[in-house]
Amino acid sequence: MQISATVITLNEEKNIQACVKNLLQVCDEVLVLDSQSQDQTQALARQAGATVVEQAYLGDGPQKAFAAQQAKFDWVLSIDADERLDEELIQSINEFKNSQPKHSHYAINRKTYIGDEWAKVWYPDYVIRLYDKQRAAYQAIKGHSEVQGESLGRVKGHILHFSYESYLDMIKRIPKFSGRGAEMLIDKNKSIGYFSPMTHGMSAFFRKYIAKKGFLHGSMGLTVSVITAFGTFMKYAMARQAQQKKQS
Repeated sequence: MQISATVITLNEEKNIQACVKNLLQVCDEVLVLDSQSQDQTQALARQAGATVVEQAYLGDGPQKAFAAQQAKFDWVLSIDADERLDEELIQSINEFKNSQPKHSHYAINRKTYIGDEWAKVWYPDYVIRLYDKQRAAYQAIKGHSEVQGESLGRVKGHILHFSYESYLDMIKRIPKFSGRGAEMLIDKNKSIGYFSPMTHGMSAFFRKYIAKKGFLHGSMGLTVSVITAFGTFMKYAMARQAQQKKQS
């Protein structure tokens, strides 16, 4: 079996070479689909051994589906530029390549880091990243998309997600992610009430800090729960503001 890795990028020059080199330990092709980066992402990706295709951003689902279409092989491993495969996962995928897969798509557990610290409040975090594009595909939605297919399995090991440099970095990204979330709410024609930002924000805090046991992880658990709640609050606040503008 041969596997193509697909990486969706925009201005990822600080991450792309390490990402490509990591993937080449298990993948027979690394395809970087770049959304017209203004830095050296494309050149550095080619230097590291990747094939680069440029495509203006179509939205999460359509962009990842387009990347799969460009891939040489049926089996696809979808990875972000700030993610790496740990040693256990590298071994598991190499063994997987010599097997007869029972499922159309596979979930992999992920560890997310804030700086050098693993954010256990988000763990476990299974994400579907390995799939047969003939039997599974990303949902055709512009917001956060997931792979859907015939049957789901799991692969041992972890994706290491070096997502945030610091808590401040998390806060700086709230407008981007909350904005995308607000667009999804608007597309679903959901009515956003006056208290919706507050109630959903409080619910997000409860899920992270109580239901997901963030209280067991000290100051990080509390801080992540508060920032998550604020991001959710802003998502609903932005959606409500947009709806009010349409009605006025």
